[in-house]
Amino acid sequence: MKHPDKWRETVDPFSLPYKAFRPVEILGYPHAGNDVFHVRGVWEGKEVRAYVKAARQKGAAIENEAAILSQLRSPVYPAVIDHGSAGTPFSVTLELPGERLSAIVGENETLESLGFMEEYGAALAKLHQLRLSAEPVRDRRFFHAPPDELLESLGLAGCKGFFADPPGDAVRCFCHGDFHYANILWDRHHISAILDFELAGYGNRDFDIAWAMFRRPGQSFMKTEAEREAFLRGYRRIAPCDRKAIRYYTAQCYVYFLQFSGDDTEYCDFVRSRLKKLL
Repeated sequence: MKHPDKWRETVDPFSLPYKAFRPVEILGYPHAGNDVFHVRGVWEGKEVRAYVKAARQKGAAIENEAAILSQLRSPVYPAVIDHGSAGTPFSVTLELPGERLSAIVGENETLESLGFMEEYGAALAKLHQLRLSAEPVRDRRFFHAPPDELLESLGLAGCKGFFADPPGDAVRCFCHGDFHYANILWDRHHISAILDFELAGYGNRDFDIAWAMFRRPGQSFMKTEAEREAFLRGYRRIAPCDRKAIRYYTAQCYVYFLQFSGDDTEYCDFVRSRLKKLL
């Protein structure tokens, strides 16, 4: 997968205290919250391609990700080949094949995405069945109903009643925490990699589903009911879910993303239209 050239100042990846890996060349700088480098290097005497992730801000959960990945055995999960917590926490994972769905379907003019949605949903359901040693997910603002002031500032004061009636007790399970298209790779029409487990842990099943299903800015799929239904059909082949709770959490996510997307007219119009239907 092709990544951009350097687009911001980062930690020097060659200065990290590796134990088992030696970087040789930086191949690209993926967009991410932490400093992430696509690299060529040497591990166990052979040349490999890998990703180095170094903590950029306080609260980065790279050690959590390494602990979880060490328990996973499927080839779709990255193998951690080096990591450290002294100074700047970092991890090194082997590169896995594949492309993001956004690159595969492009503008998605003929809903090519429909052919991927059931496997997409089923993959999340299978992940939710895992029984790993992990902490509860860290609290995030997205988990909470949007405050009245936010709704008022977005012209959504009429939604206060909807968000005042949240779902009942959450179904707890192991959650990925950030299961969306940018963290899923596909190869020959099947999922080849599930990435980025920093936010993973035990949490709210139906919020995790909603987080996977809502459309993000610039995303050409998850625009239609057909796509969303196919995703849920795939999920429900493996495990049950609460559609009413998913609807609530999807609306919740859209409100927060509407707050961040004021200069994207097409996306804001889409979100407002979706909110009318969800509410």
